[in-house]
Amino acid sequence: MKWDDSKKGYENYLKLEKSLSQNSVAAYINDITKLAEFLEANFKRMTPEKVKLQHLKSFVEDLNAKGVSPRTQARTISGIKSFFKFLLIEEKIVSDPTSLLESPKVGRKLPEVLSMEEIDNLIDAIDLSKPEGQRNKAMLETLYSCGLRVSELVNLKLTNLFFEQGFIKVEGKAGKERLVPISKNGILEINKYLNEKRKTLKISKESENILFLNKRGKKLSRVMVFTIIKNLAAKIGIEKKISPHTFRHSFATHLINGGADLRAVQEMLGHESILTTEIYTHLDRDYLKSTINQFHPRS
Repeated sequence: MKWDDSKKGYENYLKLEKSLSQNSVAAYINDITKLAEFLEANFKRMTPEKVKLQHLKSFVEDLNAKGVSPRTQARTISGIKSFFKFLLIEEKIVSDPTSLLESPKVGRKLPEVLSMEEIDNLIDAIDLSKPEGQRNKAMLETLYSCGLRVSELVNLKLTNLFFEQGFIKVEGKAGKERLVPISKNGILEINKYLNEKRKTLKISKESENILFLNKRGKKLSRVMVFTIIKNLAAKIGIEKKISPHTFRHSFATHLINGGADLRAVQEMLGHESILTTEIYTHLDRDYLKSTINQFHPRS
């Protein structure tokens, strides 16, 4: 069994049976490619069915020697385990060499969060005199008011806007759809963009139903959204390491700190497990201190 053949079968499995997004599939296949390249370079004629636990341990040791972070190592090992589980299901192998493969212990990493003032400053820094200005303002308002992933933002469709009801329909991971409330300000900025800027574009046929477009009338790339936010942060002197996900994290954190129900936030974010949502419940020390002082019987 050749690596290329097994990777192709695994890719189809991820797409068709697991219904993973294109980005997730690419990440999994990239992990297996790295493993295959390492094994072929270090062990003679090493094919998938010949892989043993000691070979995988050598690969992990190599990742560690290269300075790969524990978090990245854990994600890579997760992909490798998924791959060999697929081969076992397909009866390409008779035993799973990853069953005793351990991942490094990884603590939960809390992403950066923006204050309300920082979010306002970022949006206010957008130059509305430029052709893309109103689009960018509408995008950031939507990111924050709906807590979207960047992939959900760039794929947002005109036919999924239900402004009269105050909702948008979002296509999330694995093609799962959810309805998310959108703020009045978000609706206002999107309507401005639609009426003032978007209708002036020469829109490509494949992007006619996409909300946010580039100057060529095509769907924006994820990288472009990252770049827009990075440039705005530099412009106003925000030194935090931020990305489109920072708006999603800030959305959830501000809701929970304001008293929102965790289950409601889980629904809006599109998390399958509430354990994933719990990462957004971190509270700053001042808030914890004031809560203890106010409610603890010994205070």
